[in-house]
Amino acid sequence: MAFRDGPFENIKVPVVWTAAVAMVACALGAGLLLIGDAHGQSAAQPVRTGVEATTGPVGGVLAAPVRWFGSLGDGISGYFFAVSENRRLKAEHVELLRLRDQNTALRIENARYETLLAIRPDPPVPMVTGRAVSDARGPFSNARLIDVGTGKGVKIGHPVVNEQGLLGRVVGTSGSVSRLLLLTDVASRTPVMIQRTDARALLTGDGSGNPRLEFVRGVGAVQVGDRILSSGDGGAFPRGIPVGVVAKGLDGGWRVKLFSDRGPIDYVRVMLFEDFGQLVGPHDLDAPPLSGLTPVPMPASRTPAAPAPAATTSNPAPATPAPATGGPG
Repeated sequence: MAFRDGPFENIKVPVVWTAAVAMVACALGAGLLLIGDAHGQSAAQPVRTGVEATTGPVGGVLAAPVRWFGSLGDGISGYFFAVSENRRLKAEHVELLRLRDQNTALRIENARYETLLAIRPDPPVPMVTGRAVSDARGPFSNARLIDVGTGKGVKIGHPVVNEQGLLGRVVGTSGSVSRLLLLTDVASRTPVMIQRTDARALLTGDGSGNPRLEFVRGVGAVQVGDRILSSGDGGAFPRGIPVGVVAKGLDGGWRVKLFSDRGPIDYVRVMLFEDFGQLVGPHDLDAPPLSGLTPVPMPASRTPAAPAPAATTSNPAPATPAPATGGPG
């Protein structure tokens, strides 16, 4: 017989009171358990310690394979991760090396640009920046082509320098290209001076890297290590451009180690120098006006009177005597 068909089928249990009674019963049970655990802890402590001492080694032995397999899995995953990480680091290293080389090249190029732009000859001479685009080199000829020409105002004879010193002069031009004759060319002749003694000489190219120093004026005017500058004689070059230092050649003659050999000849500046007359303005030599002085009027010029013309008198012609008319008689 089912419960609902028994004598308790009409009994209705209040839900709220039932829930309240259940909560009170649970709270009393929890309190009794806490009290019983506090009182029985001292009595059950030896038993608990013995159980833990027995099951500890067994648990350690059973957990060892788990730990071993876990370490093995970590090692395998770490190996494959390290391979991929190593590949990634190698690619980054190659990229960083490329960026480092590019950065170094740009830094050197910018430093050379700054040095070129800082060249300020005294007196100032207008200059044009260019780049050497070709090398025409032979057993005796040393020349370069630069990418500036008559379109930039370059003319034959203009000096060419780089950040180190004098390179040579322009010997040919077109609209956008010029030919640079270097100081080492066999056809190069450059008037120079020794800075220490102000002695004049002639720098002569012979196809080698160190041109000869000839026609030195004065006894003992030059010695090893003297600094050589352009003298400006003849008006072809401005005065004072650095050229090189003196050295003793194997043949016993004087040679010059050029400053321009200290770096590559690629970025150059063409000095638009024609003669020393362009360095002086049309009114630079005029006498300045004297301020604060009152001009003194000049006296009127007295012109002497013209002398009167001398009086002219007419002298009568002398009388001619009349001929005698009487005959002898």
